[in-house]
Amino acid sequence: MVAKTLFGFEEILAKEITALGASNVKVGVRSVSFEGDTGFMYKANLCLRTAIKIIKPIHSFIATNENELYKQVYRMNWEDYLSVDTTFAIDATVKSDNFTHSLYVSQKVKDAIVDKFRDTTGERPSVDVKHPDIRFNIHIDRNQCNLSLDSSGRSLHQRGYRISTNIAPINEVLAAGLILLSGWKADSDFLDPMCGSGTMLIEAAMIACNIPVNINRKEFAFEKWDDYDEDLFEKIVESQLKKTREFHHKIVGYDKAPSAVRKAKENIVSANLEEYISIERKNFFDTTKEFENHLHMVFNPPYGERLNRSQVDSFFDVEAFYADIGDTLKQEYPGTEAWFITSNLEALKHVGLRPSRKIKVFNSHLESRLLKYEIYAGSKKGKYQKDNEA
Repeated sequence: MVAKTLFGFEEILAKEITALGASNVKVGVRSVSFEGDTGFMYKANLCLRTAIKIIKPIHSFIATNENELYKQVYRMNWEDYLSVDTTFAIDATVKSDNFTHSLYVSQKVKDAIVDKFRDTTGERPSVDVKHPDIRFNIHIDRNQCNLSLDSSGRSLHQRGYRISTNIAPINEVLAAGLILLSGWKADSDFLDPMCGSGTMLIEAAMIACNIPVNINRKEFAFEKWDDYDEDLFEKIVESQLKKTREFHHKIVGYDKAPSAVRKAKENIVSANLEEYISIERKNFFDTTKEFENHLHMVFNPPYGERLNRSQVDSFFDVEAFYADIGDTLKQEYPGTEAWFITSNLEALKHVGLRPSRKIKVFNSHLESRLLKYEIYAGSKKGKYQKDNEA
């Protein structure tokens, strides 16, 4: 099987897959391949935090043009996967000089499947792009074509808990990956000081409690397959729920917008995590650290690029905003490990702190950096001493 992921998350996804019990795990580009049985495929969809899709390869071939593609797909025994009463859809990913349009590729594959059925049975299955019984994936890299069954259906970032969103909400897989990349071990308090609709907090709580990340999801594509084993899937769900654990620290979110606070609370209730997460209406720049011990902070501040001009206050000064982030961390949050993601590399120059790590990631199409700032416990005391001397 192959698990697809976001750029920069390949290694942490491989660690997840290995920990879950797969064999022959190999890291690719935005993907990790592995081996496992049907039960493991169910478990991977249920539990992997940084996977977008779990696909099961069924055929590989070489094609240099559209006619070769059509012929290779036509030759396959499609009755092993479909019947005339089955609806299907084709997703295409193309990186090739010979095939430049993914929609055209998916159309060509669809034609070959439909024509094969019509020629052999006199009937044809129907296409349903929104809610098909079976979803196929074709990936073309130069001349190499790989056809797979999509066991997930809708992207696995759609966890099922988010019922309310703000402008430019962070992708759930991205949020989970950032937290894992930050190295949080669920052994300290966690703060998202600009929490928006609460995605980072929910993903942190699920990591802390070892909750299967897609437990709230209503449906996986494999549930429509002819060989779907409902009893096996239910046993896997039950087994994974027995592995959940208690969390004895705090997970807290701040946001200055009343609408964001309300939406975050709604999503937290939807995820059944209100016992572990608290939300407060606060402007981060007016706060001080209220946590006694070491604090782990991960957040997703506005970049400027993420919002179009109609969505952002005309008085928003992104450089001053990032300077305020640095000042607040330095002056008010001693004993904190702070991580945040941004694509605005110019604004970063105004933070006024030296990051100890920079990790290249992507937020949608935006090349971004995940940055780590270590605020030591003595920094606040030192500031007060300088103020008194002045």
